[in-house]
Amino acid sequence: MTSTIQTGEQDQQSIDVDSRHSENYKHEYVKSFAERWDDLIDWEARSKSEGSFFIDVLRQRGAKKVLDVATGTGFHSVRLLEAGFEVVSADGAAEMLAKAFDNGRKRGHILRVVQADWRWLNRDVHGEYDAIICLGNSFTHLFEERDRRKTLAEFYAMLRHDGVLILDQRNYDALLDGKYGNKRKYYYCGESVTAEPERIDEGLARFRYTFPGGDYFHLNMCPIRKDYVRRLMREVGFQRIETYGDFQETFREDEPDFYIHVAEKEYRMDSPEKTEE
Repeated sequence: MTSTIQTGEQDQQSIDVDSRHSENYKHEYVKSFAERWDDLIDWEARSKSEGSFFIDVLRQRGAKKVLDVATGTGFHSVRLLEAGFEVVSADGAAEMLAKAFDNGRKRGHILRVVQADWRWLNRDVHGEYDAIICLGNSFTHLFEERDRRKTLAEFYAMLRHDGVLILDQRNYDALLDGKYGNKRKYYYCGESVTAEPERIDEGLARFRYTFPGGDYFHLNMCPIRKDYVRRLMREVGFQRIETYGDFQETFREDEPDFYIHVAEKEYRMDSPEKTEE
């Protein structure tokens, strides 16, 4: 069954409400959605809510050269540039990259942008990096396990021998288990925009984003669980994985809106993997 979304440019696409494919994002991030995305994030409020978490994690590991593979509208690329990191900004959605470049220019930066599909990242982006960040719940655009494994392998290959991957995801465990709270304290800080699940099962989380004036857009995501993501990371080769809940080291499983996985490539015998309570 297909349904036409009645807003912006998404109404030009016949979007399957049950679509479970890694190609969905190509039709979802249309120009009108990209232009409104920053209303959802609210850069100033987001900066205050997350503080220096990502900057601190990267500096603690000596990272200097960072690949932002889910640039979106450029929030983290710009923040890292302003913190002194060398950043390359990649995304699969051309409209988001265009908005990111414009956002960077308005703040006095020229972003180095590359349109790239993660599954063939090494084809489109060159060089080795101290760190890769994949934020904004972007990894859950991948519906097929082979695509998730291929993507993580591409990330792993592009990191230096002691590199680190920082990847986040929604707390789909809580969503699937009926404990979804969506406090929206840290990630989606725009007060005038709602982001709510319309449909949820073990293979699909369909979110509706409603903006002032009634405009709305949809994203179909794959609700992968925290421990599954950690297992995939280990199987690809990452040696030590720390998982935070809304930037906190300790948390109750149903509390966080987002999980943040920090996966190290370097093998260190004296550093056992951190597990959560």
